[in-house]
Amino acid sequence: MSNWGSFQRDLLEQMPLILDGLVRTLQLTAVISVTGLLMGVLVFYLTLSPQAAVKRLTQAYISFFVGMPLIVLLFLMYYGLPQWGLRPSPFVVAAVGFTLNVGAYNAAYLTTAYNGLDHSELEAARAQGFSPHQVFRFITLPQVLRLSVPALTNQVIGNLKDSSVAFLIQYTELFARIQELASTNFQFFKAYCLAALVYLALVSVIVLAARALERRVAMPGLRSA
Repeated sequence: MSNWGSFQRDLLEQMPLILDGLVRTLQLTAVISVTGLLMGVLVFYLTLSPQAAVKRLTQAYISFFVGMPLIVLLFLMYYGLPQWGLRPSPFVVAAVGFTLNVGAYNAAYLTTAYNGLDHSELEAARAQGFSPHQVFRFITLPQVLRLSVPALTNQVIGNLKDSSVAFLIQYTELFARIQELASTNFQFFKAYCLAALVYLALVSVIVLAARALERRVAMPGLRSA
């Protein structure tokens, strides 16, 4: 009972810091989800280029960042760039590193959805005089986004969970604060259970929002990618 009492006391004392860490986690998740989506759309657009060199470069980008472990990328930027005179903040490193990584995954999701489209519709639009940019903006992109909603929302969940590795580059998000709580009283099991419950609650909120979004944008007669 005394262990629980001491844990609760330390938890209350450090609650402002833990809440600050939670806010930082949500900020990072929101930023990388938005920038990762924009990067994914850009890379996906480039994969449709008629120029073979551009296609090869975008495929190389996707393969490289999907294949590289995220923590390696973050360490390379955080600990490697200072040797070249660049010292970005932990948040900047996390935001850029995650964006490059998430953008590659999102581009792959969008490409998969594109491969499942009825391409006769795209050909008909071109025959009616639509420019390649107009075909992409008004026909291709809206459809692949709708088809990719399950994959993209799952990526957002992954972004939230993966944000916990940012504490390894000194970004004081939620898990970093939980680590501080655990090191205060050495009750690691209780502290990590608390972290697990918080992440589970956040993921549950995202899942509910994602399911509602999927129902709203579902395309009748087509399966989601």
